[in-house]
Amino acid sequence: MNKSFKFKNLLLIACAVFVLTACSSKNDEEYNKPAIYWYNKMLKQIASSDLDKADDTYTSLESEHRNTPYVPTAMLILVNAHIDEEEYALANFYLDEYIKRFGLSKDIDYARYLKIKANFLGFKYQFRDQQLIEETLTQINEFKVKYKNSPYMPLVDTINSRLFMAKASMDKEIAELYIRRDKSLGSAFYDQKVKNSWVEPTEIVPVKVPWYRAIFE
Repeated sequence: MNKSFKFKNLLLIACAVFVLTACSSKNDEEYNKPAIYWYNKMLKQIASSDLDKADDTYTSLESEHRNTPYVPTAMLILVNAHIDEEEYALANFYLDEYIKRFGLSKDIDYARYLKIKANFLGFKYQFRDQQLIEETLTQINEFKVKYKNSPYMPLVDTINSRLFMAKASMDKEIAELYIRRDKSLGSAFYDQKVKNSWVEPTEIVPVKVPWYRAIFE
């Protein structure tokens, strides 16, 4: 009887501790803060290389202050932080959202350039990422049409040249494969693609960017 009584008492104490802990942790949650608070907190977390927490803090900023001008700036900063950590899928997630929401922004060419850059840096396996090459070249062509006077054009041109070189190398490998299989027509077709793909490297010109972007370049 005593053992049963003691067990019940211990159970009640454990439940009480759990409830108090849960309440305490709930009270510790942050909410209803000014936009500048979330923005500064996110910057500190990025500086500490804690991108998981920075993503969570951005979510709080975006949820509580959806229309604040801090949101688009925070998104671009997070994009650069994720690119630096080679987390290109997350960078593209924010870029897709930025382009969808802020398509008329004066910084839209910067966002489009970052998307090209993230795709290019994410290109690691030359003979597996054919689709990624084609998609990025398409994005580059669109960029050249829409943003002819963009200060990021020299960087886009450089990426374009490197992708054409990668594509030429890939076509050359395919041509040689056809030769090994005694398929001269297939080899000739891809040899011609190599000649059509090749471009001379463009001259790299320094790009002038605002100070708050330059630190993330």
